[in-house]
Amino acid sequence: MKFVCHVSIKNGYLGAAKLAKKYNCQAFQYFPKNPRSLTVKDYDKADAALCKKYCKENGMISISHSPYPTNLTPTFDKKQNVVDSLLNDLDISEACGSIGVVVHFGKDKDDDNPLNSYKLMIETLNQTLEAWSGNCKVLIENNVGIPGVMGTTIEEVTQVRKLVDYPDKIGFCFDTCHAFASGIWTGDNWDDFADKANELEYFDHLVAIHFNNSKYEVGSGKDRHANIFYNGKIKEDQWNKLLSSPFIKEIPFILETPDDLGITQQDEIKQLQEKWQ
Repeated sequence: MKFVCHVSIKNGYLGAAKLAKKYNCQAFQYFPKNPRSLTVKDYDKADAALCKKYCKENGMISISHSPYPTNLTPTFDKKQNVVDSLLNDLDISEACGSIGVVVHFGKDKDDDNPLNSYKLMIETLNQTLEAWSGNCKVLIENNVGIPGVMGTTIEEVTQVRKLVDYPDKIGFCFDTCHAFASGIWTGDNWDDFADKANELEYFDHLVAIHFNNSKYEVGSGKDRHANIFYNGKIKEDQWNKLLSSPFIKEIPFILETPDDLGITQQDEIKQLQEKWQ
């Protein structure tokens, strides 16, 4: 199993790759720019090229995570900002040698007709991907929420990919906390979940897994991450079932767990490697 980390770019893109290497990670995730802003970044292309070269020499792969304000169902006045920002994320990530940019599934904007939000999401993706010619993919992540919230099911994620004009430019990122909090993976139904995901060809396009425990019970709808072994509601035997799945053996498991208990990512990765590698 590839247990990897999210690392800071405060020392540049090459610095992020070196930090992941220090943590004994074969892969890593990073924010390509300020995670709180959609502002287009004029990035250091030389640094990005060095990151790409370093990763290739060390057999490492990377993905990036788009800023939190990135919304695939934007209001009309924000749509161009989202498209421009996402294209900037793709450009930076491609320069760093990354294979994808994680983007959260859109949000419902029309209580009277939810289909309008899906149409808007597809329009936003089409506008972005029409202008993108690189190899780096948009990786759609399943939303968190109570059952019925937009973007929480595998059926929705795979259907959006089928409906866009450029499906080959889209992959998936599966968040374990989001799935547990949404109730689509209860911890005890992995076989049924995996069978459905395989039938929908979800695993064929799965690029990364956000590996997070949940501080709240299954179906809570709350996005509060916990450490894998501490203070979480997903138990070790439930992790065992997921991690033994043949569908995800080669997928990087990216930790986004908290450090409030004094457990560093480096400590947790070491524990995971000792347990499951």
